[in-house]
Amino acid sequence: MKYMLMMNAPGDGPYQIASWPQKDIQAHIAFMMSFSKKLGAAGELVGAEGLAGPDQAKLVRAGKDGKPVTDGVFPEAKEFLAGYWIVDVDSPERAYQIAAEASAAPGLGGEPLNMAIEVRQVMSGPPKEFL
Repeated sequence: MKYMLMMNAPGDGPYQIASWPQKDIQAHIAFMMSFSKKLGAAGELVGAEGLAGPDQAKLVRAGKDGKPVTDGVFPEAKEFLAGYWIVDVDSPERAYQIAAEASAAPGLGGEPLNMAIEVRQVMSGPPKEFL
């Protein structure tokens, strides 16, 4: 079963990590790189990416003529999607274990961030009753 693990960061403009001391930023990045390598070596990682901050985000809708209409940016958002992992594991419990490990990424002074990681199953298609 595939699961998407989404890491949301507090809002208030660009990533708060940018204001951390360099050693804390480096420790956080080292954790994330090691974590992804560990999941890859276990054969559980499908993909993972960090995302640009909300100060670079746009909402896009189709206009009446089908051309894109953009709105934004929205740096005042309460929280924003900072990055994600897609994992392929045998059970939801394993996805939760991985999410808990990601949640404990080091923050300021090396203290675990304990940020919430949203876990959602990736559906392979619509439910059979709708086909």
